[in-house]
Amino acid sequence: MKICPKFTFGVGDRFAHGAHAQLQAFIAAKELGIEITPVWNKSNREHNIIGSEPSQTRVAVDQAVKDLGWNEEYLLDADHINLSTVDRFIEPCDFFTLDVADEIGKAADPEQVAAFIDKHPELIGLVSISGIDTPFEITRKDIEKTANQFLKAIQQAKAIYDHIVSIKGTDFITEISMDETDQPQTPPELLVILAAIADHGIPIQTIAPKFTGRFNKGVDYVGDTAQFEKEFNDDLSVIAHAIRHYGLPEALKLSVHSGSDKFSIYPAIQRALQRTGAGLHVKTAGTNWLEEVIGLAESGGTGLELAKEIYAKAMEKKEALCEPYATVIDIDYAKLPSVSEVQKWTPQEFASAVRHDPSNSSYNPNVRQLLHVAFKVAAQMGDTYLNALRQNRAIVSQCVTGNLLEKHIKPLFLK
Repeated sequence: MKICPKFTFGVGDRFAHGAHAQLQAFIAAKELGIEITPVWNKSNREHNIIGSEPSQTRVAVDQAVKDLGWNEEYLLDADHINLSTVDRFIEPCDFFTLDVADEIGKAADPEQVAAFIDKHPELIGLVSISGIDTPFEITRKDIEKTANQFLKAIQQAKAIYDHIVSIKGTDFITEISMDETDQPQTPPELLVILAAIADHGIPIQTIAPKFTGRFNKGVDYVGDTAQFEKEFNDDLSVIAHAIRHYGLPEALKLSVHSGSDKFSIYPAIQRALQRTGAGLHVKTAGTNWLEEVIGLAESGGTGLELAKEIYAKAMEKKEALCEPYATVIDIDYAKLPSVSEVQKWTPQEFASAVRHDPSNSSYNPNVRQLLHVAFKVAAQMGDTYLNALRQNRAIVSQCVTGNLLEKHIKPLFLK
């Protein structure tokens, strides 16, 4: 089994032109004493929209590593895959995010639920977890409810894992994702889930639960930050307990999906990491694409015109673009500026509207979220978009590197 490094950071490169700039952020971080392993991720849906293959992401990443002389570990994530989509990722990837959200809530076999409960009497009653002041009070009915909700999903994860092993062997990192569902998993539920994962022999090294609050794409966390901090710390304690009691891998850690731009919870995460010494995986995904658009706008001339064209086409198709992401965006259409208004914007006005800087009165989270889901528009432009990235590489790269290093890596990991 490939061992997952302590700190891993997921970055998306939708058009396979950002790996060099992204890697520069990790090189700069290393010079500051921050040891983080980059994990390039791109989902099956994104590959289909853009018309790319995971093997192309591997080529782009390997080239950046070679060109920049990166001698540390790096990983390629088969992001949010299931049994029907995993095969195209098996050869190029070494990190697999098993997405079982569709199976959550499907009733499990009653006999299997009963067998699970009988196997784990330690989960019933007052369950003390080191690091959590108040013991969990868990009834048999609670476990039955949680098993009914998640056992089917865990069985699906096992099927995906076994399929990968049958082709690739065990030299990869396994993550289970449960974040793209309606309800958050509580720390007691996470404990039951981890016991079931261990029973099924899945050597997960990261788990992505759904936390309380909204993790909308590309914008800040929406929710009670104090509640998040308690939940995050309790989850860390539950994971440590599960490692000790159920034989899960020592490297097992929490994964924060849609972690880009969640600036208000970064201090809580940093405090937790420093207090416990725990590892962390953060996935930022589409942030790179937004920085490309910002860079094109700031370059002026044809780059700015292209950024405005992307916005205009996104406005035309906004309902269709937003529908697949309905659970992870909150756009107030009434606060989107008209296409005619945006056509008049200067490079600075366009960039200020999109760049996530809450202190800037021109920042518009509605514009940012719309553009976040509008990468399909750029994909349909084909070489026109890619050529613009090449022609404006310097300013686009500056945006990509600076965003990752200054807004994400330093606030989370710099002591």
